Amino acid sequence: MRAMTKRWTGLLMRTGPDREKQNILWNMAGSFCYAFASMVLSFLVMGLAGEDEGGIFAFGYSTFGQQMFILAYFGIRPFQITDGAEEYRFGDYLHHRYATCLLAAAAGAGYLMVSGYTPYKAAVIFLLVCWKTADGFADVYESEFQRRGHLHLTGKSNTFRTILSVGTFLAALLRSKSLIWACVAGVAAQAGGILLFDILVAERLPGVDFSWDKGRIRPLTAQTLLLFVSVFLDFYIFSAAKYAIDTCMDDKASGYFNIIFMPTSVINLAAGFVIRPVLTDLTGRWNRGQVREFAGRLLGISRIIGALGLLAVVLAAGLGQPVLWVLEQVLGSGYEGSLTRYHIPFVLIIIGGVCYGFLNLHYYALVIMRRQKAIFGIYAALALLAAVLAPALVRREGIMGAAGAYLILMAVMAAAFAVGTWGGIRSARGGRR
Repeated sequence: MRAMTKRWTGLLMRTGPDREKQNILWNMAGSFCYAFASMVLSFLVMGLAGEDEGGIFAFGYSTFGQQMFILAYFGIRPFQITDGAEEYRFGDYLHHRYATCLLAAAAGAGYLMVSGYTPYKAAVIFLLVCWKTADGFADVYESEFQRRGHLHLTGKSNTFRTILSVGTFLAALLRSKSLIWACVAGVAAQAGGILLFDILVAERLPGVDFSWDKGRIRPLTAQTLLLFVSVFLDFYIFSAAKYAIDTCMDDKASGYFNIIFMPTSVINLAAGFVIRPVLTDLTGRWNRGQVREFAGRLLGISRIIGALGLLAVVLAAGLGQPVLWVLEQVLGSGYEGSLTRYHIPFVLIIIGGVCYGFLNLHYYALVIMRRQKAIFGIYAALALLAAVLAPALVRREGIMGAAGAYLILMAVMAAAFAVGTWGGIRSARGGRR
């Protein structure tokens, strides 16, 4: 058994002569698989199980389950991967993650008990909370792989775990015709994937220190608490329109909105391809006091994201209607006109997605600059706006109102992050004169 494990992990850890190239390629593969699954899974469930169950799955998987994922991972990934001085050992991060994953599962269960959902809907969503909490647990390993310079292992874990869990879920759904049993199978596959692609690999990776000190958990929590609250609020703001639809409309509307929301995953994926590989470089430049070089690199990445975003908006405006029509045909009879009528909300959502990609870059910049208070201040203000704006627009305009609320929130947040980042850069330049 030990020999088999050694061969397995050796195969996963193999990179060839150019590890940097493998880092980039596997990061792209992992990000693509994860984003593609998030994008199309709800669509497939709607086609296989119907409008209402598709809507329940969409809300549980991409909205509430993802919110609990954020509670599990606690916003620590940017902090962990930029902890080059190893202020904390992997064991410290791991034991902290045990606690946050238990908290996520408990919080999910607590919310569902008072939500007023039917027992069936609550059961499906709780299983999806477990699925996403497992994702949050895997993240602590994947972050450590990246901190050690083995981003290819992060990408492999993301790729193979996603294929295993999603493939198992869909196979179970096709065979059993039961969304609940399919979710059970997906959660079990997630657990197996974490063992195969994360735990066994980390145990053999040089430099990974599993030792931990109970006394380090509290300061780690204190240092990352604002990051967690900020990321938690970020996703609430990002999903405020979906929450408003779940509250003010029906499961069917949740399913349709999630379908026209799918392109945001592609936009975030493209932005991630540009952003993730340069985070270590940006961190190094800032820590070395190379403020001008840091600003130049940040500006260059912003231009790339802007160009990709402009292309996405042009394509959505010109080809969105035919694409939505094709999706209707894939869903089958009875769905005619169900998506094409949402072409304008579709375009608005894509513009909002571009804004989100832009603000994500500046979020990471503020993390590197360790300006947690600025991040928190922006998110706190936008969360209050989201709590008022999204329900009001959804009650008034339905799905069109939801798309408008998403665009407004993303645009305002992107502007706030840009102001915070470049204000920090100007202050740093002034301090180094």
